[in-house]
Order: sequence, then C-alpha cells, then structure tokens
Amino acid sequence: MKKDLVIGFVGTGVMGESMAGHLLDAGYPLLVYNRTKARADGLVARGAAWKDSAGEVAAGSDTIITMVGYPSDVEEVYLGGGGILERARPGACVIDMTTSKPSLAARIQEVAAAKGVRALDAPVSGGDVGARNATLTIMVGGEAADFEAALPVLECMGKNIKLQGGPGAGQHTKMCNQIAIASGMIGVSEAVVYAQKAGLDPEKVLESIGAGAAGSWSLSNLAPRMIRGDFEPGFYVKHFVKDLNIAIAEAEAMGFHAPGLELAKTLYDRLVAEGKEDKGTQVLYDLLSRQAAPTENLQERQ
Repeated sequence: MKKDLVIGFVGTGVMGESMAGHLLDAGYPLLVYNRTKARADGLVARGAAWKDSAGEVAAGSDTIITMVGYPSDVEEVYLGGGGILERARPGACVIDMTTSKPSLAARIQEVAAAKGVRALDAPVSGGDVGARNATLTIMVGGEAADFEAALPVLECMGKNIKLQGGPGAGQHTKMCNQIAIASGMIGVSEAVVYAQKAGLDPEKVLESIGAGAAGSWSLSNLAPRMIRGDFEPGFYVKHFVKDLNIAIAEAEAMGFHAPGLELAKTLYDRLVAEGKEDKGTQVLYDLLSRQAAPTENLQERQ
C-alpha cells in the first residue's frame, strides 16, 4: 500500500541501501541521493526517484533520513549552502542516523527548530546484518512528540527503538555502544586466536561459549567471519576509528579515562596504517593472530 509521506534518503552505502529498501517495501515514495550515484542504482530500479543533491532530496520530502560517513559529511549535508536545512520545508522532519558528534546533533536541532523543522539524531547498531533484516537497534535523541511521529518510519528499519533523551542523547547512547564493542572486539578476536593455537576446532568452541556468559552479538556474528577469513565490511574499520575518536573526545570532556577504549583505538589505528581501513572491524583478528608468538600446539604436547 502506497503511503502519502514522502521520504528522502541521503547515503545509500553498505547499510543505507538496505535501510532505504525497507522503506520502499513498506510503500513509501522515496527520493534518494548518494555521492556515488551507482550505489543508488538498485533503489532507483526498484522505484526510488534520484535527486542530484541532498538539498533537492530535502526540498521534495516530508521526512529526510541521512546515513553518511563522518561528522564532516553530516555538517556539510545539513548546514552547508543549499543543504538539507536550507531547503527543507517547514514541518518536515530530519533524522540523522549517522554515528556523529552529540554536539553536532544539538546544533542541527537548534538550527532546524529556528526554521520550523523537526530534528532527531538516531544512530543505529546491528551492522549490515541488522540493516538487511530490518532489526537494527535505533538510539534516538530529540523531542518526544517528534519521536512518536517518526516511529512508524523507524520501525521499518529496526526493532529495538528507544528515545534516550533530548538532542544529542542518541549519539551519546551510541558512544556507550561503541565503547562496549571496542573492548569486546579485542576479547572476541583473542578468543578465536587462542582456540586455534590450542588446537581446538574454533567453530565448536563458539557453539559452547556463545551460549554462555561470553555470548555477544560480536561473538555470534563476527567470530564466524574471522574463522572463515572473511574481512569484508559489515562496518568499516575507518568508520569505527571515527567513532572511537568521538568517544574518546567525549569521555575526556567529561573527565573520564577509558583504558579499554584507548587500547582498541591503538589497535585499530594499526590496521589503518596497514591499509585495512576499508575492511570490516573483524579484521582485528588478523592483526592479533599475526602478532601472536608461534608456540607448540597444546594438544600435540598432551
């Protein structure tokens, strides 16, 4: 059933394409823009209308969703000349689903409000799998009434959707998420390396420890990719490093020292230095397995 609300979607990359596709499936008219036009071709073939800029998307939409790469990209598409907030119609709702700076989210909301536009920051967790399956966790900051109005749209893309507070609260919540993942990815990677060096079948190990206290999304979804040597991105290393930088800066501003976060940042910086910024975050396993000192197989000694 076709719905009256016109949705604009800016940023149709690894996750954005799937997210926008669910909106088409739900019957919403969809306008799309992406810096690399070819990445929107699949959506256009399914019925989305291509626009030549984020501003053009905003001018024709009731709700505008962005899923871009970096805070600088968010600032450009929202606050730049001819951008979303300059061209959005009064009463429109803008929803930034990029992981970005809480302070930038608050600034966007302030500028939007002055123009009669509603604004939410709504970063997500769940990676490419969650995007494809419409099971993303969506962490939202903004006004309660704006959240309730946008909820039917958000429910097309995710399952666990919560308003965390005012402008910027969604981004702060995403930083909590990334901090938990940062140290967790070290543990998951080390567990797989340990299993292999002990002469165990790592897939059987996952069957045991994934059902116990060690269980996590990363263990269930990314450890199997590590074992297969599949380092293609569900979430890019370069974007994770961006998130870790934001989290460290926010923690420092609050007078909080996060050693696990800082260690993870050091390790992921090494991956970037090796040219692996476009790999998935699970490539941390490759780094740790290579730096592990050769040892005699444990089972051969027993």
